[in-house]
Amino acid sequence: MVTPHPRTALEATSRRRLLRTAWPWRALAYLATALPPMLAAMLLLALFGLPWAVLLRWLTTRADRSPGELLLLALLGAALTVTIGPMGAMPLAALERLRLRLVDDRPVTAGHRRPPEATPWSWLRTRYTEAITWRELGYVCLLATVLPVLYGVVGLVVLLLGAYAVSPVLVHDGEAVTLGFGEVTTVGGTLPYAVIGLLLLPTLVPYLLTGLAGVHGALARALLHGGSDERLRAELVEVSRSRARLVAAFEAERRRIERDLHDGAQQRLVGLTLQLGLARLDLPPGSASAQAVASAHGQAKQLMAELRELIHGIHPQVLTDLGLTAALQELASQAAIEVVVDSDVAGRLPDHIEATAYFVAAEALTNVAKHSGATRAAVTVRQQRDRLAVEVDDDGRGGADPARGTGLTGLADRVAVVDGRMLLSSPVGGPTRVRVELPCG
Repeated sequence: MVTPHPRTALEATSRRRLLRTAWPWRALAYLATALPPMLAAMLLLALFGLPWAVLLRWLTTRADRSPGELLLLALLGAALTVTIGPMGAMPLAALERLRLRLVDDRPVTAGHRRPPEATPWSWLRTRYTEAITWRELGYVCLLATVLPVLYGVVGLVVLLLGAYAVSPVLVHDGEAVTLGFGEVTTVGGTLPYAVIGLLLLPTLVPYLLTGLAGVHGALARALLHGGSDERLRAELVEVSRSRARLVAAFEAERRRIERDLHDGAQQRLVGLTLQLGLARLDLPPGSASAQAVASAHGQAKQLMAELRELIHGIHPQVLTDLGLTAALQELASQAAIEVVVDSDVAGRLPDHIEATAYFVAAEALTNVAKHSGATRAAVTVRQQRDRLAVEVDDDGRGGADPARGTGLTGLADRVAVVDGRMLLSSPVGGPTRVRVELPCG
């Protein structure tokens, strides 16, 4: 089995052959170049803290200081952090992304968005509303506070091991030398320390330094890398746009099919029915030919009725001509049970929203007639700003379950396509309420 090449210094510390790779040297270069960014971060935080320190010193020397002055001090410090902090953190974060390549082979990007307008105000507004900007400020705070402590602890361990390794040289003229947890006065007493130092310096220290650099790099990547978030956001936007295009194309194709059937096949079928009716008049009554033509005439009329229902199911013409409210009223008039429609939608909505709302109501009423045992239903439509709410209530026995194949899953899928949602309340014994909310802005 081929072991994949480690991509980060932190991954490299788990490999047995770390000392044979370039990772310890890369980690050493990363740690050695960390001092200037740390000093810059400390200077930046000092700029925030300087007004606090000056005012605090001034207030502590006054006998008549008040809580309001202390509050003013806190607000001033917070204002400096919010205004100056991101501007100072961004260039420092850019430098840290360049240094991160020493301990992380994966690509890292800032992920800052492009301002909508080429003006300084637009640039500032964009930067101050990005999450990555505030993560950069958080990284600068870590770089000035927590990370120096980690570096100091590891540095003390390395210095202690180095002192162990050269301890025989440090002892002379019987003077006591402190080596960590004890004191020695002779060269012989330093030999155990020297052995420990000589053994651990070439073995433990490379792992220790590589691990420290790996932890620092992992923190830097977690806070400074914004490419994946921006890419995911762009992909989600593209998915939403493509879904909207598919819905629009589907509705356009549905209307085309409806027009072709209405203006083409239905008109020809009407003509055929008329011709068969005229042919019946020219044939002797009761003859075999008259009976055959009469049967064909009846089948043609039945087929015309079925085709009319099919066309209405594809896309009702009243929905296209008069809108959602009129289409729902016509749907209620054709229902098998009493249906009351209450709609406050006066104008027209986007075509795909009207079609979705209509077919949701039609499917829900079909389920009511087939499965609920209800005698009455109500369809309520309310437009609330940029949302359209459609509710279908019945007085049936309830207990509707999407898992039982009553078409509710199909309703939810149809609603989800247009970025809407469906809510269902159907306790056993009834009543049942289906509520659909669709974006119509």
